[in-house]
Amino acid sequence: MSVELDTKVPDFTAVATSDNTVTLSELAGRKVVLYFYPKDSTPGCTTQGQAFRDLHEQFTAANTLVFGVSRDSLRKHENFKAKQAFPFELISDPDEVLCQLFDVIKMKQLYGKQYEGIERSTFLIDENGVLRREWRKVKVPGHVEEVLKTTQELS
Repeated sequence: MSVELDTKVPDFTAVATSDNTVTLSELAGRKVVLYFYPKDSTPGCTTQGQAFRDLHEQFTAANTLVFGVSRDSLRKHENFKAKQAFPFELISDPDEVLCQLFDVIKMKQLYGKQYEGIERSTFLIDENGVLRREWRKVKVPGHVEEVLKTTQELS
């Protein structure tokens, strides 16, 4: 059962960097961007995280919290976050609870081998916990700017 556009996202709690626990219902009153990415410290994921980092003040000004989500461990997340100076938290989802909720696990292919992995996707949840926008099969260039513009328009 995955989340549908313009419906309330089921409440969830997830572990994140900086010893944080993220509970969606506790974020009410602010918009939330969840961006799912395949793997810490890979080129595309690093570039995407850096773009969210570089525009972080504008997201904050738009009353929006940003969270990166992957299946990597908290330890890997902490290293990635520190190395890239990310001002936002990274959620560790090794059991794929959020990945399943947002339906981002897809069959992928690398060097001719098929495997299940995270399809780069971003979700915008409004102040009332309703899913307002989703981007799937994300291409990194220009994506974060588009997400920012959408959050600003939703104000």
